[in-house]
Amino acid sequence: MNKVLVIGAGGVGSVVIHKMAQLADIFGEVTLASRRKFKCDEIAAEVKKRIGVEIKTAEVDADNSEATAALIRETGATLVVNVALPYQDLTIMDACLATGTHYLDTANYEPRDEAKFEYHWQWAYQQRFEEAGLMALLGSGFDPGVTNVFTAHAKKHLLDRIDTLDILDCNGGDHGQHFATNFNPEINIREVTAEVRHWENGDWVTTPAMSNKQAYDFPVVGERNMYQMYHEELESLSKHLPEIKRARFWMTFGDAYIKHLEVLQNVGMTRIDPVMYEGKEIIPLQFLKAVLPNPGDLGKTTKGKTCIGNIMTGEKDGEEKTVYVYNICDHEECFAEVGSQAVSYTTGVPAMIGAALMLTGKWSGKGVFNMEQMDPDPFMDMLNKHGLPWQVAELDKPLDF
Repeated sequence: MNKVLVIGAGGVGSVVIHKMAQLADIFGEVTLASRRKFKCDEIAAEVKKRIGVEIKTAEVDADNSEATAALIRETGATLVVNVALPYQDLTIMDACLATGTHYLDTANYEPRDEAKFEYHWQWAYQQRFEEAGLMALLGSGFDPGVTNVFTAHAKKHLLDRIDTLDILDCNGGDHGQHFATNFNPEINIREVTAEVRHWENGDWVTTPAMSNKQAYDFPVVGERNMYQMYHEELESLSKHLPEIKRARFWMTFGDAYIKHLEVLQNVGMTRIDPVMYEGKEIIPLQFLKAVLPNPGDLGKTTKGKTCIGNIMTGEKDGEEKTVYVYNICDHEECFAEVGSQAVSYTTGVPAMIGAALMLTGKWSGKGVFNMEQMDPDPFMDMLNKHGLPWQVAELDKPLDF
């Protein structure tokens, strides 16, 4: 029987556990661990109520590699699914190496003291995982994750060559709050306020955060303003598909979100360096996280849909072709199924699928891998079967911006 350890009891962790429980024949014995065990117990109770499957729970400090390794040994897990904070990726990878355990995550490592997320820290583990005969699968969420697989699918089935790639992430949902983030506020705001980079003609082009805005008419959702950002899948895709001449990432934000974020930046609340307050050091962004709505609670009020996908222009049979591979996900349907809104759902489901493919041997290897390095077909098939069906549209022309 397979034994799996899931670390992280936020909104994504809850989705992962619910979806694993739906495939108990693959996942066998699952343990959910977090710094706060009571959160794990709450999720386990909800899974028992909804699906009737028992989930084990544990407490762990994922910043402590030795403690994490001890828990891996205690559970007998052969796979660790990391849906904790990206600051903890390396300590969990160290614990996997120490215990001979395969590894999967949904977001790449970034240091706590700098809003800089890059793969080179995790790619540096390649030799150690390879020599240990272990597999580490990086970025098995939606973006990164599904967007990487959409690219691999297009290269395998739709285009002979990909010249340009634009990843468009649209959340058309409304949670009814004045200002809230749909996943961990600290990670979200660090990401949004970071300097923008995109890949063009073999090099990175840098622009100020939120400086490039475009309107796009998304399928089902309608027209939304989207802003160019940097996202980690651009780094791995430009490495593994060097034919791509330009790769960009876009995310939609409403005017109210932008207004609140600008004010918070202007008054220093998005700072990640410590400041003194009443004789103690605090980090403003972490304090802001404490007073903002909990993303895990937004599912109860969020209505609307997400639309996330890739627009890719290249060549097929000697002619230029532009394809759009995308998914539409409904917030209310997600909440009805697993008690979470669509942003958590679209990350948690791909994490479950990546783990299932590793456990069944459909995806295997020795070393550190990004999603686009794997055969896209079994992953795309499972997306259709487990709540994230995808569509392909051929567009009349490339994007005109």
